[in-house]
Amino acid sequence: MEKKSAISAVEASSLAQDILHEVQKVVVGKDIIILKVLLAALAGGHVLLEDMPGVGKTTLALAFAKTLNLDYRRVQFTPDVLPSDVTGFTVYNKDNGCMEFKKGAAFCNLLLADEINRTSPKTQSSLLELMEENSVTVDGVTYELPSPYFVLATQNPTGSVGTQMLPESQLDRFMLRLHMGYPDLDSEVQIMQARNGADPMDTVQQVITRDMLLQMQNAAAQVYVDDVILHYIAELSAATRSHDYIRLGVSPRGSLALCASARATALVRGRDYVIPDDIRVVIAECFAHRLLLAPRARMEHVTAEDLIESILQKVPVPRLQRKRES
Repeated sequence: MEKKSAISAVEASSLAQDILHEVQKVVVGKDIIILKVLLAALAGGHVLLEDMPGVGKTTLALAFAKTLNLDYRRVQFTPDVLPSDVTGFTVYNKDNGCMEFKKGAAFCNLLLADEINRTSPKTQSSLLELMEENSVTVDGVTYELPSPYFVLATQNPTGSVGTQMLPESQLDRFMLRLHMGYPDLDSEVQIMQARNGADPMDTVQQVITRDMLLQMQNAAAQVYVDDVILHYIAELSAATRSHDYIRLGVSPRGSLALCASARATALVRGRDYVIPDDIRVVIAECFAHRLLLAPRARMEHVTAEDLIESILQKVPVPRLQRKRES
Protein backbone atom coordinates (compact mmCIF):
# COMPACT_ATOMS: atom_id res chain seq x y z
CA MET A 1 0.00 0.00 0.00
CA GLU A 2 1.38 3.40 -1.00
CA LYS A 3 2.59 5.49 1.88
CA LYS A 4 0.74 8.79 2.34
CA SER A 5 2.70 12.00 2.69
CA ALA A 6 2.38 13.83 5.99
CA ILE A 7 2.52 17.17 4.17
CA SER A 8 -0.17 18.31 1.73
CA ALA A 9 0.56 20.21 -1.46
CA VAL A 10 -0.77 23.43 0.06
CA GLU A 11 1.40 23.03 3.18
CA ALA A 12 4.46 22.19 1.09
CA SER A 13 3.86 25.25 -1.09
CA SER A 14 3.68 27.49 1.98
CA LEU A 15 6.92 26.05 3.38
CA ALA A 16 8.60 26.48 0.00
CA GLN A 17 7.71 30.18 -0.04
CA ASP A 18 9.21 30.58 3.44
CA ILE A 19 12.41 28.85 2.29
CA LEU A 20 12.67 31.08 -0.77
CA HIS A 21 12.14 34.19 1.35
CA GLU A 22 15.01 33.26 3.68
CA VAL A 23 17.49 32.50 0.88
CA GLN A 24 16.55 35.74 -0.89
CA LYS A 25 17.90 37.65 2.11
CA VAL A 26 21.46 36.89 1.01
CA VAL A 27 21.13 36.04 -2.69
CA VAL A 28 19.74 39.22 -4.20
CA GLY A 29 18.08 39.51 -7.60
CA LYS A 30 18.26 35.79 -8.42
CA ASP A 31 14.79 34.64 -7.42
CA ILE A 32 14.37 32.29 -10.40
CA ILE A 33 17.71 30.60 -9.71
CA ILE A 34 16.82 30.15 -6.02
CA LEU A 35 13.47 28.64 -6.99
CA LYS A 36 15.01 26.12 -9.37
CA VAL A 37 17.64 25.03 -6.87
CA LEU A 38 14.80 24.36 -4.44
CA LEU A 39 12.89 22.44 -7.13
CA ALA A 40 15.90 20.17 -7.66
CA ALA A 41 16.25 19.61 -3.91
CA LEU A 42 12.57 18.66 -3.61
CA ALA A 43 12.88 16.36 -6.63
CA GLY A 44 15.91 14.63 -5.11
CA GLY A 45 18.23 15.84 -7.87
CA HIS A 46 21.53 17.65 -8.14
CA VAL A 47 22.39 21.07 -9.58
CA LEU A 48 25.26 22.31 -11.71
CA LEU A 49 25.90 26.08 -11.55
CA GLU A 50 28.00 27.40 -14.40
CA ASP A 51 29.42 30.90 -13.87
CA MET A 52 32.46 32.97 -13.20
CA PRO A 53 33.75 33.11 -9.60
CA GLY A 54 32.32 35.70 -7.25
CA VAL A 55 28.65 35.80 -8.29
CA GLY A 56 27.29 34.15 -5.13
CA LYS A 57 27.30 30.41 -5.79
CA THR A 58 28.87 29.52 -2.44
CA THR A 59 26.57 31.96 -0.64
CA LEU A 60 23.60 30.27 -2.29
CA ALA A 61 24.70 26.84 -1.03
CA LEU A 62 25.35 28.12 2.49
CA ALA A 63 21.94 29.80 2.64
CA PHE A 64 20.15 26.61 1.61
CA ALA A 65 22.15 24.55 4.11
CA LYS A 66 21.15 26.90 6.91
CA THR A 67 17.51 27.24 5.85
CA LEU A 68 17.02 23.49 5.43
CA ASN A 69 19.14 22.56 8.48
CA LEU A 70 21.51 20.43 6.39
CA ASP A 71 24.98 19.19 7.29
CA TYR A 72 27.15 21.06 4.77
CA ARG A 73 30.59 20.32 3.33
CA ARG A 74 32.58 22.13 0.67
CA VAL A 75 35.31 20.70 -1.56
CA GLN A 76 37.41 23.15 -3.55
CA PHE A 77 38.35 21.08 -6.58
CA THR A 78 41.89 21.62 -7.78
CA PRO A 79 44.16 19.37 -9.88
CA ASP A 80 45.66 17.76 -6.76
CA VAL A 81 42.35 16.71 -5.15
CA LEU A 82 42.10 12.91 -5.02
CA PRO A 83 39.00 10.69 -5.25
CA SER A 84 39.63 9.56 -1.67
CA ASP A 85 39.27 13.16 -0.51
CA VAL A 86 35.66 12.96 -1.68
CA THR A 87 34.63 9.37 -0.94
CA GLY A 88 36.93 8.47 1.95
CA PHE A 89 39.59 5.78 2.39
CA THR A 90 40.54 2.78 4.51
CA VAL A 91 43.56 2.92 6.77
CA TYR A 92 45.26 0.41 9.04
CA ASN A 93 44.70 0.95 12.77
CA LYS A 94 47.75 -0.41 14.58
CA ASP A 95 45.92 -0.36 17.94
CA ASN A 96 43.32 -2.97 16.99
CA GLY A 97 45.01 -4.48 13.96
CA CYS A 98 42.03 -3.73 11.69
CA MET A 99 41.42 -1.64 8.61
CA GLU A 100 39.14 1.34 9.38
CA PHE A 101 37.15 3.49 7.01
CA LYS A 102 37.69 7.25 7.22
CA LYS A 103 34.79 9.20 5.73
CA GLY A 104 35.43 11.73 2.98
CA ALA A 105 33.75 15.07 2.35
CA ALA A 106 30.82 13.38 0.60
CA PHE A 107 29.35 12.25 3.93
CA CYS A 108 26.99 15.17 4.52
CA ASN A 109 23.55 16.34 3.40
CA LEU A 110 24.66 19.14 1.08
CA LEU A 111 27.96 18.82 -0.78
CA LEU A 112 29.26 21.92 -2.55
CA ALA A 113 31.61 20.69 -5.26
CA ASP A 114 33.27 24.00 -6.07
CA GLU A 115 34.85 24.44 -9.52
CA ILE A 116 34.34 20.79 -10.39
CA ASN A 117 35.87 21.18 -13.85
CA ARG A 118 39.26 22.20 -12.44
CA THR A 119 40.07 18.74 -11.11
CA SER A 120 41.13 15.56 -12.89
CA PRO A 121 38.65 13.26 -14.67
CA LYS A 122 39.47 10.53 -12.14
CA THR A 123 38.34 12.74 -9.26
CA GLN A 124 35.30 13.91 -11.21
CA SER A 125 34.30 10.28 -11.71
CA SER A 126 34.32 9.72 -7.95
CA LEU A 127 31.07 11.68 -7.86
CA LEU A 128 29.23 9.40 -10.32
CA GLU A 129 28.14 6.72 -7.86
CA LEU A 130 27.26 9.04 -5.00
CA MET A 131 25.12 11.25 -7.27
CA GLU A 132 23.26 8.32 -8.79
CA GLU A 133 22.89 5.92 -5.86
CA ASN A 134 23.53 8.05 -2.75
CA SER A 135 26.34 5.73 -1.75
CA VAL A 136 30.08 5.29 -2.20
CA THR A 137 32.11 2.11 -2.65
CA VAL A 138 35.63 2.01 -1.23
CA ASP A 139 37.77 -1.14 -1.40
CA GLY A 140 34.74 -3.20 -2.37
CA VAL A 141 32.57 -2.04 0.55
CA THR A 142 29.52 0.16 -0.09
CA TYR A 143 28.65 2.91 2.39
CA GLU A 144 25.30 4.69 2.40
CA LEU A 145 25.29 8.49 2.43
CA PRO A 146 23.07 10.53 4.77
CA SER A 147 19.53 11.34 3.69
CA PRO A 148 18.51 13.77 2.31
CA TYR A 149 21.47 14.11 -0.03
CA PHE A 150 22.10 16.94 -2.48
CA VAL A 151 25.10 17.93 -4.62
CA LEU A 152 25.46 21.54 -5.69
CA ALA A 153 28.40 21.72 -8.09
CA THR A 154 29.90 24.80 -9.70
CA GLN A 155 32.02 25.02 -12.79
CA ASN A 156 33.85 27.86 -14.48
CA PRO A 157 32.89 28.52 -18.11
CA THR A 158 34.55 26.19 -20.60
CA GLY A 159 37.82 27.71 -21.77
CA SER A 160 38.68 29.35 -18.46
CA VAL A 161 42.24 28.82 -17.24
CA GLY A 162 42.83 25.37 -15.78
CA THR A 163 39.47 23.85 -16.70
CA GLN A 164 38.53 20.72 -18.60
CA MET A 165 35.12 19.73 -19.90
CA LEU A 166 32.93 17.37 -17.92
CA PRO A 167 32.09 14.13 -19.77
CA GLU A 168 28.52 13.56 -20.94
CA SER A 169 28.02 10.83 -18.33
CA GLN A 170 28.87 13.32 -15.57
CA LEU A 171 26.62 16.05 -16.94
CA ASP A 172 23.75 13.57 -17.21
CA ARG A 173 23.83 13.05 -13.42
CA PHE A 174 22.79 16.66 -12.82
CA MET A 175 19.04 17.22 -12.81
CA LEU A 176 19.38 20.93 -13.66
CA ARG A 177 22.10 23.21 -14.97
CA LEU A 178 21.72 26.86 -14.03
CA HIS A 179 23.49 30.12 -14.86
CA MET A 180 23.43 32.78 -12.14
CA GLY A 181 25.01 35.59 -14.14
CA TYR A 182 26.00 38.99 -12.86
CA PRO A 183 23.49 40.94 -10.75
CA ASP A 184 21.77 43.98 -12.22
CA LEU A 185 22.82 47.45 -11.04
CA ASP A 186 20.21 47.83 -8.29
CA SER A 187 20.83 44.33 -6.96
CA GLU A 188 24.57 44.93 -6.79
CA VAL A 189 23.97 48.12 -4.79
CA GLN A 190 21.72 46.14 -2.40
CA ILE A 191 24.44 43.51 -1.98
CA MET A 192 26.98 46.14 -0.94
CA GLN A 193 24.50 47.88 1.36
CA ALA A 194 23.62 44.60 3.11
CA ARG A 195 27.29 43.96 3.90
CA ASN A 196 27.95 47.39 5.38
CA GLY A 197 29.22 46.32 8.81
CA ALA A 198 27.13 43.14 8.99
CA ASP A 199 26.89 39.67 7.51
CA PRO A 200 23.42 39.09 6.01
CA MET A 201 23.91 35.34 6.46
CA ASP A 202 23.39 35.93 10.19
CA THR A 203 19.79 36.93 9.45
CA VAL A 204 18.94 33.67 7.66
CA GLN A 205 16.74 31.43 9.81
CA GLN A 206 16.07 27.71 9.71
CA VAL A 207 12.66 27.03 8.17
CA ILE A 208 12.35 23.24 8.20
CA THR A 209 14.10 20.21 9.63
CA ARG A 210 15.71 17.41 7.63
CA ASP A 211 12.73 15.16 8.37
CA MET A 212 10.38 17.81 7.01
CA LEU A 213 12.48 18.07 3.85
CA LEU A 214 12.19 14.30 3.42
CA GLN A 215 8.42 14.61 3.82
CA MET A 216 8.35 17.36 1.18
CA GLN A 217 10.40 15.15 -1.15
CA ASN A 218 7.95 12.34 -0.54
CA ALA A 219 5.05 14.68 -1.30
CA ALA A 220 6.74 15.73 -4.55
CA ALA A 221 7.28 12.09 -5.55
CA GLN A 222 3.54 11.42 -5.06
CA VAL A 223 2.37 14.29 -7.29
CA TYR A 224 0.16 12.76 -9.97
CA VAL A 225 1.37 12.72 -13.59
CA ASP A 226 -1.25 11.76 -16.16
CA ASP A 227 -0.30 9.39 -18.97
CA VAL A 228 -0.79 12.17 -21.54
CA ILE A 229 1.83 14.22 -19.70
CA LEU A 230 4.20 11.24 -19.69
CA HIS A 231 3.69 10.88 -23.45
CA TYR A 232 4.37 14.61 -23.84
CA ILE A 233 7.68 14.30 -21.98
CA ALA A 234 8.64 11.26 -24.07
CA GLU A 235 7.80 13.13 -27.29
CA LEU A 236 9.93 16.10 -26.23
CA SER A 237 12.85 13.78 -25.49
CA ALA A 238 12.40 11.89 -28.75
CA ALA A 239 12.40 15.17 -30.67
CA THR A 240 15.93 15.90 -29.42
CA ARG A 241 17.14 12.56 -30.72
CA SER A 242 16.05 13.14 -34.31
CA HIS A 243 16.87 16.84 -34.71
CA ASP A 244 19.31 17.78 -37.48
CA TYR A 245 21.16 20.18 -35.22
CA ILE A 246 21.60 17.70 -32.35
CA ARG A 247 24.19 14.92 -32.43
CA LEU A 248 23.32 13.43 -29.03
CA GLY A 249 19.81 13.79 -27.65
CA VAL A 250 18.29 13.45 -24.21
CA SER A 251 18.61 10.08 -22.50
CA PRO A 252 15.81 8.32 -20.59
CA ARG A 253 17.49 9.63 -17.42
CA GLY A 254 16.77 13.11 -18.76
CA SER A 255 13.09 12.24 -19.22
CA LEU A 256 12.93 10.98 -15.65
CA ALA A 257 14.64 14.16 -14.43
CA LEU A 258 12.14 16.35 -16.28
CA CYS A 259 9.23 14.38 -14.84
CA ALA A 260 10.59 14.64 -11.29
CA SER A 261 11.33 18.36 -11.53
CA ALA A 262 7.87 19.00 -13.01
CA ARG A 263 6.37 17.19 -10.02
CA ALA A 264 8.33 19.47 -7.69
CA THR A 265 7.18 22.51 -9.66
CA ALA A 266 3.55 21.50 -9.26
CA LEU A 267 4.05 20.96 -5.54
CA VAL A 268 5.60 24.39 -5.01
CA ARG A 269 2.64 25.84 -6.90
CA GLY A 270 0.28 24.13 -4.45
CA ARG A 271 -1.00 21.36 -6.73
CA ASP A 272 -0.88 17.57 -6.44
CA TYR A 273 -0.93 17.03 -10.21
CA VAL A 274 1.29 18.13 -13.12
CA ILE A 275 0.17 20.32 -16.00
CA PRO A 276 2.13 21.08 -19.22
CA ASP A 277 3.18 24.50 -17.95
CA ASP A 278 5.11 22.83 -15.10
CA ILE A 279 7.26 21.17 -17.75
CA ARG A 280 7.97 24.43 -19.56
CA VAL A 281 9.27 25.96 -16.32
CA VAL A 282 12.21 23.54 -16.05
CA ILE A 283 12.76 21.92 -19.46
CA ALA A 284 15.54 24.24 -20.64
CA GLU A 285 17.57 23.79 -17.45
CA CYS A 286 16.86 20.05 -17.49
CA PHE A 287 17.64 19.32 -21.14
CA ALA A 288 20.22 21.85 -22.40
CA HIS A 289 23.29 20.33 -20.73
CA ARG A 290 22.30 16.87 -21.96
CA LEU A 291 22.41 17.87 -25.62
CA LEU A 292 25.50 17.51 -27.78
CA LEU A 293 25.07 19.87 -30.71
CA ALA A 294 26.08 19.08 -34.27
CA PRO A 295 28.80 21.18 -35.93
CA ARG A 296 26.11 22.79 -38.08
CA ALA A 297 24.43 24.28 -35.00
CA ARG A 298 27.69 25.70 -33.67
CA MET A 299 28.54 27.21 -37.05
CA GLU A 300 25.16 28.96 -37.17
CA HIS A 301 25.43 30.06 -33.50
CA VAL A 302 22.33 28.11 -32.50
CA THR A 303 22.24 27.30 -28.78
CA ALA A 304 20.76 24.30 -27.00
CA GLU A 305 18.17 26.62 -25.45
CA ASP A 306 17.16 27.82 -28.92
CA LEU A 307 16.63 24.23 -30.05
CA ILE A 308 14.60 23.35 -26.95
CA GLU A 309 12.33 26.33 -27.55
CA SER A 310 11.80 25.30 -31.19
CA ILE A 311 10.96 21.76 -30.07
CA LEU A 312 8.43 23.12 -27.58
CA GLN A 313 6.79 25.02 -30.44
CA LYS A 314 6.58 21.92 -32.65
CA VAL A 315 5.48 19.22 -30.20
CA PRO A 316 1.70 19.51 -29.57
CA VAL A 317 0.78 20.46 -26.01
CA PRO A 318 -1.63 17.89 -24.53
CA ARG A 319 -4.93 18.83 -23.00
CA LEU A 320 -5.92 17.28 -19.72
CA GLN A 321 -9.54 16.19 -19.92
CA ARG A 322 -10.22 16.60 -16.24
CA LYS A 323 -8.43 16.92 -12.96
CA ARG A 324 -7.60 13.65 -11.24
CA GLU A 325 -10.14 12.70 -8.63
CA SER A 326 -8.87 12.54 -5.05
